[in-house]
Amino acid sequence: MKLDWLLEYNPVLLALFATLFTWGITALGSSMVFFFKTINKKVLNSMLGFAAGVMIAASFWSLLKPAIEMAETNGTKGWIPAVVGFLLGGAFLFLIDKLLPHLHIGLSMDKAEGIKTSWQRSILLVLAITLHNIPEGLAVGVAFGALASNPDAGLLAGAIVLAIGIGLQNFPEGAAVSIPLRREGLSRLKSFNYGQLSGIVEPIAGVFGAYLVLVITPILPYALSFAAGAMIFVVVEELIPESQTGNETDLSTLGAMLGFATMMLLDVALG
Repeated sequence: MKLDWLLEYNPVLLALFATLFTWGITALGSSMVFFFKTINKKVLNSMLGFAAGVMIAASFWSLLKPAIEMAETNGTKGWIPAVVGFLLGGAFLFLIDKLLPHLHIGLSMDKAEGIKTSWQRSILLVLAITLHNIPEGLAVGVAFGALASNPDAGLLAGAIVLAIGIGLQNFPEGAAVSIPLRREGLSRLKSFNYGQLSGIVEPIAGVFGAYLVLVITPILPYALSFAAGAMIFVVVEELIPESQTGNETDLSTLGAMLGFATMMLLDVALG
C-alpha cells in the first residue's frame, strides 16, 4: 500500500485525523447502548482484557521500541529515554489519578478516587474512561509528530497501525461505559453522549502530542516512552483489575492475549 502521498500533509493534521478516527470508534462502541440495556459480565471482562492486551502491545511495539531505535540512531544510549520517559509517563498518570475525581465501573460511590466532589455517579464513571483515553490520544499524536523529523513511509505506516489498534480497543471501551450508564438509569441518548464524550480527549491529546514533538524534536524518544508509561499505568491500575472481577477471569486473560496478538500482528506485519 502506497503511503508516500500522506507524507505531504502536516503531521499535526494527520494526528488530528487519526485521533478523530479513534474518537469515532469510541462513539460507535457507545452506540451499542441503543441495542442493549445491559452487558454480560463475561463479555465485559473479555472486552476489557482485549483492550488491555492491545495497549500493552502498542506500548512496546509502537512506542518503546521506536524510542530506543531513535535514541541509538542519534548516538544516545537507548535505555536512557526509554526508562526516563516511561517512568515519567507513569508518574504523570499517577498524579492525574490522584487529582481527577473518577469512579471505576462496578464500584460504589464510596470507592470514588481523586479529589472529593459532589459530582453525580454518571459523571465520575465517564471520567474514569476519559482518564485512560489521554495517553491513547497522546501516543497516536506523538507517533505522527515523529514524521516531522523523519518523514519515512515505514514510520507513517507504524503511526497508522497504532491508530487502528487504539481504535479497535476503543470500540469495547465505548460500549463498556455507555451500557453501564444506561443501567444506572440514564436515557439511551444521554448514555451514548456521555460514552462518546469520554473519547473527546483523544483528539486534544493527539494534537498536543504531535505539536510538542514538532517544536521540540529532541524530546521525541522521551515522548514516545512517556506515552508508553502512561498507557501501562492505565492497564495495570485500571483495565486488568476491572477485567478480573467476577468468576470468569480466564475469559479476560484470553481477551488480553488476543488483544496483544492482534496489535502485535498489526504492528509487525503492517507497520
